[in-house]
Amino acid sequence: MSAVDPRLSINQATIKYADLATALRVTADAGIQAIGLWREPVNEVGLDIAARMLSDSGLRFTTHCRGGFFTLPAGAERDAALDDNRRAIEETATLAAAGAEGSTAVLVLVAGGLPEGSRDLIGARERVRDAIGVLAPEAKAAGVTLAIEPLHPMFASDRAVVSTLGQALDIAADFEPEVVGAAVDTFHIWWDPQVLEQIARAGREGRIATYQVCDWKTPLPSDVLLSRHYTGDGVIDFGSLTRAVIATGYDRDIEVEIFNADIWADAPSNVVRRTADTFAAAVSPHLG
Repeated sequence: MSAVDPRLSINQATIKYADLATALRVTADAGIQAIGLWREPVNEVGLDIAARMLSDSGLRFTTHCRGGFFTLPAGAERDAALDDNRRAIEETATLAAAGAEGSTAVLVLVAGGLPEGSRDLIGARERVRDAIGVLAPEAKAAGVTLAIEPLHPMFASDRAVVSTLGQALDIAADFEPEVVGAAVDTFHIWWDPQVLEQIARAGREGRIATYQVCDWKTPLPSDVLLSRHYTGDGVIDFGSLTRAVIATGYDRDIEVEIFNADIWADAPSNVVRRTADTFAAAVSPHLG
């Protein structure tokens, strides 16, 4: 096993079937210093217990996944989604306070897709902006950064009407950088002809809330959500993207977030070790 990069963070989705206790244990046992958590495993044990478990692990907390799904029109369902995001903000603040020194209070937002029966992509994006406007004061009061995550355009209809880093930054521009930023995820943005200039823009505007990495390889599986790979196993140029992020002054941890049925079927301890090895080979050389 290669030396573990001190900036590597395991996003809990990479070991999806591990409960919170297992995820914390195998991450720490592998010599990895940081973890990003998902709401479902946290809520399975309860927020207070999860915070205590995280504190006991000695790991830094890097992100909480996820909030968002803001594209519904006005009504009870939209109100419920906003209330759920308020709970997510509270969870993020609590977990960040429980993590080791260097933890960050970042809530990743997935915008949401087109409402059923709708073709109004522009209107859906405006509802995302409006929802963030409602939540931003509450996030600021809690010391939480809302990180808008652009998703690859193949998810625009069902998961995220925000498809490019530029679109995410355009929405974030209405708010203070420490309150609303962007998640830079290689899987979703590697294809974008403007990606390098938009990373530089994000840096100038102080809006890179988190940098997440995994690889893209074709053919995609029938469930395209599960098409992420270990870094170096596909076609993404981690050199240019990582150097661009680092050039902005980004000095936080870097998460590996993988959705892949074969990887999920492997033992979590094997997955975190291979994640560390592939990160060391594909990403670490560009952190210079």
